[in-house]
Amino acid sequence: MNAANGSIEGNYRDVQGRLYRMNPESGKIERLGSSFDGSFDQYVLLADGREVAVGLKGTEAQLYLIEGDRATKLAGLAGTYAGLVSAKGANSLLVQFSTINNPQQVYLMTDPQQPFNLKKLTDFNPLFAERAQPEWQPYTWKADDGQSVEGVLIFPPGEKGAKHLRMFTFIHGGPADADGNRFGANWYDWATLAASDGWLVFRPNYRGSSGYGDEFMLGIAPHLVSKPGRDILAGVDALVKDGYADPNHLSIGGYSYGGYMTNWLITQTTRFKSAVTGAGAVEHAANWGNDDMTWDDAWYLGGRPWENPQLYQSEAALFQFNKVRTPTHLVQGGADIRVSYVEGETMERALQSLGIPHTFLVLPGEGHGLGKNPWHGYIKVREELKWLDKYDKQ
Repeated sequence: MNAANGSIEGNYRDVQGRLYRMNPESGKIERLGSSFDGSFDQYVLLADGREVAVGLKGTEAQLYLIEGDRATKLAGLAGTYAGLVSAKGANSLLVQFSTINNPQQVYLMTDPQQPFNLKKLTDFNPLFAERAQPEWQPYTWKADDGQSVEGVLIFPPGEKGAKHLRMFTFIHGGPADADGNRFGANWYDWATLAASDGWLVFRPNYRGSSGYGDEFMLGIAPHLVSKPGRDILAGVDALVKDGYADPNHLSIGGYSYGGYMTNWLITQTTRFKSAVTGAGAVEHAANWGNDDMTWDDAWYLGGRPWENPQLYQSEAALFQFNKVRTPTHLVQGGADIRVSYVEGETMERALQSLGIPHTFLVLPGEGHGLGKNPWHGYIKVREELKWLDKYDKQ
């Protein structure tokens, strides 16, 4: 089961990805690899009956050999493995592999015990290797309650380790996702493009992210935005204190749950000079009623709206919008049913009534994933970068 798809053990909880094996005759279910405290994603059965799975832990997604409740990490390359396909009559695998600076390619792995020994079968997008590339490093800080939190810093090309850079805090969605050493270059994940535009990009794996244990992931409930929000702000503070980020040149943004968090954080601080937010709710009651996945809203917030009205309000950005001063660019698919388009309209109305500089880009016919027209993704990122640059220069 993938992360945030619930657990079949006990009451519903949004835990990390788990592996199970079921006996079709008895119906008995056995959990595999339970000793692994990261998040499992994909798995394959080898010809000899062994099981290999992709496990996310921290900023790396590596291969693990599964034997009962044990999960043994295999010695692989630093980066992200994905897309496992096993051969019928041999123990060889086809795998996909990428890093922040290397687009995903397909490889042949003749011995799963040696994930570092790969034969490259594809060579897509060689242009990325011909241009100056951003550099990156993991970054760890302490939250306000002492919890250790990790993220990723992506530097402009040639500026790794540089200080007093303008910084864009770019928040992943999910929330059961995590940023790490994998390639991203699309309308949703454009961190390296922002770095190439001169931004230090901070990608926090706040509480609620996967790859850091179930307790860390479950730490988001029932304080759906305030708890991870404090994690993120503590990271921004640490980067300013360590000298990486210029406190006078900070911006923030994200899409989906990253939009939720952006909407919340601009009510908590005025330090960000601009914000770019997409498909993020500003309240939870109407979103619970319009969302196509209402059960997770109710689970995170400890019940349906009438069962926990105080928390539905206290964890909603809308009821603190009187504190917003950040110029904000919004984007939303006009046919989004994962996070209702009504949430974007509500936020735009609030910004308008407060006289906050803003724009609202609506992509007609698009759902949550912006998969209808590829030009819409291009337009989205173009306008977001323009907005960040405009207010950073001011």
